[in-house]
Amino acid sequence: MTSERKRLAVEAIKKKLVGKRLNYNEIFALMDEIANKRLGDVLTTYFAAAGFAEGFNNDELYYLTRAMAETGERLKFKGIVADKHSTGGVAGTRTTMIIVPIIAAAGIKIPKNSSRAITSPSGTADTMEVIAPVTFSPRDIQRIVEKVGGCIVWGGHLGLAPADDIIIQVEEPLAFESFDKIIISIMAKKVASGATHVIIDIPVGPHMKIKHLKDAEFIQAKFQFLGRKFGIKLVIDVNETRQPVGRGVGPVLEVRDVFQVLEQHKDRPLKLEQKALRLAAKLLNLCFSDMNGPYQAGTGEEVAKDILESGRALAKMREIIHAQGGDPDVSCANLTLARQKYRVKSLHQGRVTQLNNRDVSVIARILGSPNDKKGGIYLERKLEDEVDTGDILCTLYSSDKWRLQEGIETLKHLPIYSVE
Repeated sequence: MTSERKRLAVEAIKKKLVGKRLNYNEIFALMDEIANKRLGDVLTTYFAAAGFAEGFNNDELYYLTRAMAETGERLKFKGIVADKHSTGGVAGTRTTMIIVPIIAAAGIKIPKNSSRAITSPSGTADTMEVIAPVTFSPRDIQRIVEKVGGCIVWGGHLGLAPADDIIIQVEEPLAFESFDKIIISIMAKKVASGATHVIIDIPVGPHMKIKHLKDAEFIQAKFQFLGRKFGIKLVIDVNETRQPVGRGVGPVLEVRDVFQVLEQHKDRPLKLEQKALRLAAKLLNLCFSDMNGPYQAGTGEEVAKDILESGRALAKMREIIHAQGGDPDVSCANLTLARQKYRVKSLHQGRVTQLNNRDVSVIARILGSPNDKKGGIYLERKLEDEVDTGDILCTLYSSDKWRLQEGIETLKHLPIYSVE
């Protein structure tokens, strides 16, 4: 049976490479072979490349999502289960770690399994790992969520849609993901997590994964198709994104941004707070419309803001951290950054006309992020800010002086800022 399934999987890859469509049996054989690590990296890479080049029709999207979910573990919770995911690619925008405690504090289960970085300097799992363990079994996740209402964990160890995690590993060195792969990856994890109500964040901009509104609309339609097929209620937030909404890029720097918002620090990144509240409000409204609880439909914005400003989101985040085995007393004030640093200064007076998200990601990864948790970039200035000659635009951090020097040299060829 195993040799027959492998033969079928290999034949499916050949078909996809020449642009032919696959049926469910072929796709299930592929996902089963990949999930059980029987296909090998070379053939898995051929499949990832074929999907990147040819794309998938709606039937194939459904088959792939279903097969990914069916060849791994499944989480099962009673009642409404909320979730949030972004199509990603935006540096320094760690909204998930603000949204999860808001939703959980509202009494809604939100078992958030997140990815590690593929194209960005830090994934949510990389960032959360600064303050708590993120590697758990499905049984552990059930226990944590039943106890505190939510979690923020790494999905790669859970065995949820395991074929996806293996495909991610072969994609990571090339730092690419096709639109269809992003959609399938996200929805397979939502199905496997038992999600019933989900918000999808789709950032669009010249330096994002998704550069054009027409592509975002195309992707949105595919998400909605899969939502209907799996009985998951979706709300999709397509938003123009020209720069990171936070200031920190890199695990520790992003945690500091998150806690400045949760602690309502006077110098918190307000754009990060605003985006997190908008997404949380939309997700709450989606859930409230199907709930018999203390909150009325349509009050999501009011509830999200109250939970954050009252300190209940911070308290819930501390509960989640403690339940995951971390230090619940973490604060934006006691996070340590890398010793090696370099301040990038403006060479002339003017206005910031460009902050290149793609170059931010490249430089941050050169500095060591996400493996160097303390490395990354702190963005002192944002788009439209007025600057004088010598003003600090950003600060580079790295635990390795040679990586820092390489980052400084690379900036000469990949400037993050344009000042005119």
